[in-house]
Amino acid sequence: MRKTLAAIAALATMFASPALTAHADAAQPLGSAPIPAGPAPNWLIADLDSGQILAEQNGYAATPPASTIKVLLALVALDELNLDDAVVATPADTQVECNCVGVKAGHSYTARELLEGLLLVSGNDAANALADMLGGPEAAVAKMNAKASEVGATDTHASTPSGLDGPGGPGATTPHDLAAIFRAAMANPVFAEITAQPAATFPTDSGERPIVNMNELLARYPGAFGGKTGFTDAARKTYVGGAARDGRRLVVAMMYGLIREGGPNYWDQASALLDWGFAQGPTSGVGSL
Repeated sequence: MRKTLAAIAALATMFASPALTAHADAAQPLGSAPIPAGPAPNWLIADLDSGQILAEQNGYAATPPASTIKVLLALVALDELNLDDAVVATPADTQVECNCVGVKAGHSYTARELLEGLLLVSGNDAANALADMLGGPEAAVAKMNAKASEVGATDTHASTPSGLDGPGGPGATTPHDLAAIFRAAMANPVFAEITAQPAATFPTDSGERPIVNMNELLARYPGAFGGKTGFTDAARKTYVGGAARDGRRLVVAMMYGLIREGGPNYWDQASALLDWGFAQGPTSGVGSL
């Protein structure tokens, strides 16, 4: 009930006031160090393995996910598809607002190639082609929403496979749910392998084209092992990802961020949250995923 009421209140506030700037106080262990502010007012940091939530601020507030929802699509695809399964792309797959990896109608792609295009460069065309392999966009979204409930992301509603706005709106999720989805995805070794790749190649008419992982935390933060970025006008900036240190793995989820000139960026905030989290004892926490 707490999560549902928080989600309803957050959505009402967001749509009533696009210039939302007020932040709730962070929930964190008594006596723990202050947590630096950053561009994302809604965030959560948790232990990836135990599910212990170390701290959160507006962690149950629902806002649009943008491309972070692609983690959920990847989780469904990895459950249902073999990596060498192939699909021939349709014109509809390519008629989409980009980011795009370069899918071309009439060309055949494996699930592995599409997953790399999806997770490394956030290809909306790759999302559409993967959705074809899952029975089409509507079937894929239904499977994504069922999977979200299965992994405990009960305040999540995907609207499209890619995270772009759909006929029913932009969809919604929470920092709590993003962390839960990422935790479930990281339990799949193929997802863990792909999201950690700094680069890959994608087939084109002229040969294999290099693609570079958009998750800058991989290069910026020692121990970072993967994650997913997102942005739409409705969602603002979103991110979910993780890092390891001294045998611990943490996940951080950040939503509804607005970068201000001269202020910290998303990578600064993610790094600060991870540093704070690693400084806490393994039994410290304010809840569980």
